Amino acid sequence: MGLNHIYDQYLESPGTKAYTVSEAKKMFSQFSSVNMSVICSSGDLLYGEAGQRHRGILLSLAKKLWPRSVVKWISKRFNFGLYLLIEAKK
Repeated sequence: MGLNHIYDQYLESPGTKAYTVSEAKKMFSQFSSVNMSVICSSGDLLYGEAGQRHRGILLSLAKKLWPRSVVKWISKRFNFGLYLLIEAKK
């Protein structure tokens, strides 16, 4: 089960695609200048109702107990997050 299957079936609408940093680097390899940054978002911190199929007691419990400070630290340390911002020049 790949990342795109998880996004398609559990997080977002059908057809949504997700890319790793290495996949994005390959897609933009022909550009003269590329800057990429991973952003820790409210989805990473389990705030809000991202993904309308998110229901259940376990998710409700996780949202209350999720160690947001730890997630923020991991995000900065290991370049982890749901959003990949790309600025590129041809």
